[in-house]
Amino acid sequence: MNWTELLKSELEGAYKSTLGLVEMAEDDQLNWKPATGGNWMTMSQMLMHLTNACGMCFQGFLTGDWGLPEGVKLEDLKPEEMLPPAEKMPAIESVAKAKEAIIKDKQLAFDMLAITTEEDLTNKFLSAPWDPRKLALGYWLLQMVNHLNQHKCQLFYYLKLQGKPVHTGHLYGM
Repeated sequence: MNWTELLKSELEGAYKSTLGLVEMAEDDQLNWKPATGGNWMTMSQMLMHLTNACGMCFQGFLTGDWGLPEGVKLEDLKPEEMLPPAEKMPAIESVAKAKEAIIKDKQLAFDMLAITTEEDLTNKFLSAPWDPRKLALGYWLLQMVNHLNQHKCQLFYYLKLQGKPVHTGHLYGM
């Protein structure tokens, strides 16, 4: 298996379809969230989460820099700080800013992939801050692409619930 080529292909598809869905979002819906149930992000929180769902995580695994504020150490965070409830999640101020930030996150993912080797992707085993299992670096990076895809699907359903004309092709960038 060639992790590098697999990850490049998966990244391209995930970001293409994510950006296509973001294009369908509207600034006047940024405060929208599903009306029933609980712990839902608003549209602006969802868009913000998409801006660091993959590339920033690649950076964390490859460099140890998880984007935390200066002086904050990962090992000092409580579980609820690592995975806060929706109402405590950050939001973004516009669809345009979200799109710009997602494009930067994509570039970061590719930049980070460029600094690793196929050898490390296959043979470097490490754990995630949220999961103590020691797994191959390539596996963790693929899981971060899956993380982006999961939230892309969530955005798809947000748009569908808002009455936007989304269909399965939007999930795959078609």
